[in-house]
Amino acid sequence: MMLKKYSLLGCLTLLLFSQNACREQYLNPSAASEQQVINSPDGLIALANGLQSRYTSGRLGTIYNAVAGGGLSTREFRVLNAGNVDEVALEAGLANVTNQNSVVRQLWTSCLIVNANADIILTNADKAGDAGTKSGVIAYASIFKALSLGTLAQFFEQAPNKAGENAPFVTRAQLLKDAITQLETAVTQLASAPISAKFTLAIVPGIDIPNTLQALIARYSLFAGDYTKALEAARKVDLTKRSFFAFDDNARNPIFETAFSNRNVIEPVSATLGLPAALVPDPADKRIPFYVRTTPSASLNLGTGFATANNSPWPVYLPGEMLLIRAEALIRSITSGGSPTNVDTAIDELNKVLTKTPAADPWGVGAGLPAYAGPRTVEAVLTEIYRNRAIELAFSGFRLEDSRRFGRSGPSVTGERNRNFYPYPRTERDNNSNTPVTDPD
Repeated sequence: MMLKKYSLLGCLTLLLFSQNACREQYLNPSAASEQQVINSPDGLIALANGLQSRYTSGRLGTIYNAVAGGGLSTREFRVLNAGNVDEVALEAGLANVTNQNSVVRQLWTSCLIVNANADIILTNADKAGDAGTKSGVIAYASIFKALSLGTLAQFFEQAPNKAGENAPFVTRAQLLKDAITQLETAVTQLASAPISAKFTLAIVPGIDIPNTLQALIARYSLFAGDYTKALEAARKVDLTKRSFFAFDDNARNPIFETAFSNRNVIEPVSATLGLPAALVPDPADKRIPFYVRTTPSASLNLGTGFATANNSPWPVYLPGEMLLIRAEALIRSITSGGSPTNVDTAIDELNKVLTKTPAADPWGVGAGLPAYAGPRTVEAVLTEIYRNRAIELAFSGFRLEDSRRFGRSGPSVTGERNRNFYPYPRTERDNNSNTPVTDPD
């Protein structure tokens, strides 16, 4: 099928561009050269499809390592088999997470490779042919560049934002800024030339490009503290539409394949999602049985959600994420000159999440709870937003970022997180003299 075909071609192309350590060339006369690929519209589209394959695939891709790492570092997951020593280290946290941890290394490497290959596509986008195909190539590559830079910013204090020998490191604030700028460039390109039918037919289906661009601008603007931009972008997202990474029996859902299909790696700690006693989900919350098997057999993993089969689609963002971004941006803007009435408006947005039923959500994620009835103060509403991000966006990989941003306890043995950031991988330290001397905690 198309997904398998282009993922395979894209992966081969990614390998071609990613083997920087190998200087000798062993040419296959039947294989496309790098120059042929980037000078061909079809080659650029195939390389764009390869971005999704590298970002999502298996235990080496960004999705598994971000979800597993973030969940283990914030008590959301537990390790099922002590033989998974790197996951065990992440569960223990603190100094147990070293620069040789494979989950940390794979997260770092996957993001850097995807970002580097997205840059190759963006640099050569003028060779895509017609303006509509160029728009599609730019927008698609921009999405994966932003996802890669944004994910690095969630887990590392600094990282390179461009590929190269001894690439300089930039702050996580700069990573987020670069991600947002690239997404805005893609939005401008789409406004001048809508995506062509040629590109739409050739790209792996699933990602709603216009809505995803705005959703990611909203997400990373929130993380960057630009609440005005976050609110504006989140309001532009059509909450009736779905945007997702598509999988099948050949290109498999990485969380199902690696974790939730077995009892050998990780699973949710319980229906509490690892939240402290003051924040545990309401027993009536309909999102809990969506994400967690509350009465499983001994042979079933507790995890469900968006990882119930090889072909389960994985959302790029959720409608509930956009509503919670609106609520958080409104409430946080009060401290920087926003109107005090933003408390009430933020609660209105929060209530859209709390009262939403599963049937009213395009993904079936709905709490079905009464409206918020707690104190109408900034602190109390922020706490409720945090609780609902943890539930609505369970197993998304955002919990570590959220825990820091909301000032939750840690890093400590008993805190809600056991790390702030991850150490820079040994492979980077050994090969890049610009790697910061000191690892963060």
